[in-house]
Formats: sequence, C-alpha cells, structure tokens
Amino acid sequence: MNDDFLWVEKYRPQKIDDCILPKSLLDTFKQTLASGELPNMLFTGTAGLGKTTVAKALCNQLDLDYILINGSEEGNIDTLRNKIKQFASSVSLQGGYKVVILDEADYLNAQSFQPALRGFIEEFSSNCRFILTCNFKNRIIEPLHSRCGVYEFNTNKKSLAELSGQFMKRLTWILNQENITYDKKILAELIIRFAPDWRRVINECQRYSLSGSIDSGILSLLSNNSVNDLIGYLKGKNFKKMRSWVSNNIDTDTSGIFRSIYDSMTDTIQPNSIPRAVLILADYQYKNAFVADHELNVVACLTELMAEVEWK
Repeated sequence: MNDDFLWVEKYRPQKIDDCILPKSLLDTFKQTLASGELPNMLFTGTAGLGKTTVAKALCNQLDLDYILINGSEEGNIDTLRNKIKQFASSVSLQGGYKVVILDEADYLNAQSFQPALRGFIEEFSSNCRFILTCNFKNRIIEPLHSRCGVYEFNTNKKSLAELSGQFMKRLTWILNQENITYDKKILAELIIRFAPDWRRVINECQRYSLSGSIDSGILSLLSNNSVNDLIGYLKGKNFKKMRSWVSNNIDTDTSGIFRSIYDSMTDTIQPNSIPRAVLILADYQYKNAFVADHELNVVACLTELMAEVEWK
C-alpha cells in the first residue's frame, strides 16, 4: 500500500504537542524546541511508540531540512558514502543545519556502518545533526552513544494507562474521519493487547476497516493474519521482513510463535518436510528457556526453517 494511503502516515502528528508521550519526555522535547538547538539524538524504545514521529516533528517545528533513511532497508556502507554524505555535505536551503534521521539504527552493521557513521557525525558537525531511532540500544556501539543524547521512550503502568486514554481519543477521531463505525469495547481490547505499539493498532484497524466497521471479528482475525504474514516471509525467504516481524512481535509469548507455526504445518509445509520442521521447533523451544536473547533465538529458528523446509 502506498504510504499516502496509510493511516499512520496520513494522521501522523506534525507537532510535538500532538505526540502521545509520557509527560516527562514531552516536556524534554518542548524544552528542545524552546532552545532552538537540536543536538545529536538517540531515541530508544519498543516499536510503535512514536520515535520517528517525534524526530520528524522536531525537524518540522525547527524548520530544518531532513532526510529519513531506514536502517533495515538501506543499512549498507554504500548508502552512508553516497546518500548520507551527499545530503550532509550540502548547504541547507532553510539556512540552518540539516538533519539525518536514521530509523531502525540497530539494524545498521556494528562492524562497518556504525563506526563509519561516527566519523560522519564528527566530520559534518558544523552543519548537520543526526537522530537515530532503535528498539534495542545495546545494539548501538558505545562511540555513537557518547556522541548523542539518549532519550528513553519507556512507559510504566501508570503512564501507560494515561497514554492509552489519549490514544483512544486519537483512534476514534481517525475512525470518524474515515467514516468507519466501531465498538469502543473492541477498540479498548485492541489497545490493551498491543499497547504501547500505537502504530500496530492503527494498522490493524485500517486493514480490517474495508468492511466499514470495527467489530469483534477483528480480534479473531488478528492472530491468524499475523502468523500468515510470517509464513509468507518464510516461504519467500525474505529475511529482512521476517526479522522485522519478530522484532515487532517479540513482546508476545515467544513459545506461542513456535506453537502457531506448529499448528499451521499441515497447511503450509510439504509433508516430507514436516518431521524436520518439528525437530527444529522443538530444539529452539527448548533453548528458549535458557537463552539471554529471545529475539535472536526466534530469528535463528525461523532462519533454519526458511533454509531447510519445503513450503507449500
């Protein structure tokens, strides 16, 4: 779907005041706007919290030229040498400095891209700032941490309840704008299930809204649709999309991911490959109880399934 038709883009907040954030973080960004100075920044937190939205809003409100690069799609050294260097080395048409927004920066290669980026931050410090967003800050090398202000997009139980209430108002407003009828109880269940991933809630509502309403049917379809997306990535050997899917769903019970694939085997895997798939799933399910990085364990399992299993 074209970005112009995605609700998350169509209704993306353009100002910091309109972003759904904990008060302390909101106040911090208001102070940044008041100062008129934008430092190099590292935004860290789980998916869908508004990190990219805040980065864009800061640039818009400070009237700064910016470029957005997605680390999971464009994270190679050629991008750094060409696209970023060309943008960062030119003079801003607005008269101020320019901003490079590196989205999903934790996907950038820590041995090549990230060390080179450190050099670029220093080389173009006079006319360019960098905003990095990531889900996992431990995947960003320390020299980048030390050159950026680190902003944690985290929520606690109290703030999550407040933010969920704010998001409910935003979501119902979007649905009203799109002439979609809805059951508020169902919306509340969606928010509880996915909070604080506001983007996921909006995307799921848009996907289901073709019927013209959001009703209880969306709850039963969600789990099936999500697993079907994953199976499609495995069939197509699309590692980037598979890894992104895991990153967005890792907050759920990881054993449930293994179980969902197991339950769908007869419909998705060739009969001669089912025994091998069962052994792979059982092996990683066992390892899941001991590993320190559950996401890495799930990605390793899915990569092995992708390589060794014949799909229907």
